[in-house]
Amino acid sequence: MEMRQFGRTDLEVSRLTFGCGAVGGLMVKGDASDQDRAVAWARDNGINFFDTAASYGNGVSETNLGRALAGNTDGIVVSSKVGIAAHEMDDISGAVVRSLDASLSRLKLDHVDIFQLHNTLGQGDKVAPDRGVLDFDMVLNEVVPALEKARDAGKTRYLGFTAKGDVDDLHALVASGVFDSAQIFYNLLVPSAGEAIPSAYPCDDFRDLLSAAERKGVGSIGVRVLAGGALSGSEDRHPLGSQKVAPIGSNTDYATDVRRGLVFRSLVEDGTAETLPELAIRYAISHPTLSTTEIGIATIEQLQGAAAAAEKGRLSSEALSRIRDIQRGFAAES
Repeated sequence: MEMRQFGRTDLEVSRLTFGCGAVGGLMVKGDASDQDRAVAWARDNGINFFDTAASYGNGVSETNLGRALAGNTDGIVVSSKVGIAAHEMDDISGAVVRSLDASLSRLKLDHVDIFQLHNTLGQGDKVAPDRGVLDFDMVLNEVVPALEKARDAGKTRYLGFTAKGDVDDLHALVASGVFDSAQIFYNLLVPSAGEAIPSAYPCDDFRDLLSAAERKGVGSIGVRVLAGGALSGSEDRHPLGSQKVAPIGSNTDYATDVRRGLVFRSLVEDGTAETLPELAIRYAISHPTLSTTEIGIATIEQLQGAAAAAEKGRLSSEALSRIRDIQRGFAAES
């Protein structure tokens, strides 16, 4: 597995990150033996970055990852997140401390490598509506000091955030220099974090946030690279995964995302990739500034398929040009 320097940090991370969230579902609803086997397989095959959050199964994901790692984090990078709830807005600092301490207890670790803010900036969160609304000033003046205290106490090494919400705020947070890491939404249906898009394109315009992150030395984690499963090419959901998935960034709905995803099958039919998920993963890793690509899984076979896709490497310039032609067609629909 290819290793990449993670921004300005001293971390080297695998090209793929093992996502422990509820959309894939393995680390939330799977059998313990399957979880342990998947984590062990990932480690044995060069995947060294594991990303979880307190909100994934209300702590279940962290508990299961902690059991699977069994305190052995040699060569491993672990990140977790805090989502500040609406009822905690009067005590943001306390919310950060309580969440991190609880996460460390569940993970059975004395620190995480990266601790990330998980709120949507400047607006409500359609995925987690109970979360409070934070703007740039609140993050900088209330959240960041609490995160910095946690770092000074040795409970985390680096600070990060999930790049959801007001795009001006997201770029301002990257430019502020206080964050070392950003989770950035990037996939075949939502390409705007990686390149300019037409004005009518049906997705949020993240205005080349990946390049902005690289300029500031912020490590980037590509998330929702399969568009929450829509780029599997089917509306059917694995029993372990979230049964209802709110698209992030695409400004549509899951069924529309699936329909648009199927348009890319022409590149599978001509042999550019063996499957639509392989195409989606290789599209993400083809972006030159993306540090690592996070995948959510329901089974070890999905993990192995993602690793095999990454091993095939980046798509050709011809394939990427054909993908852009398809994407321009989505703008013409609007």
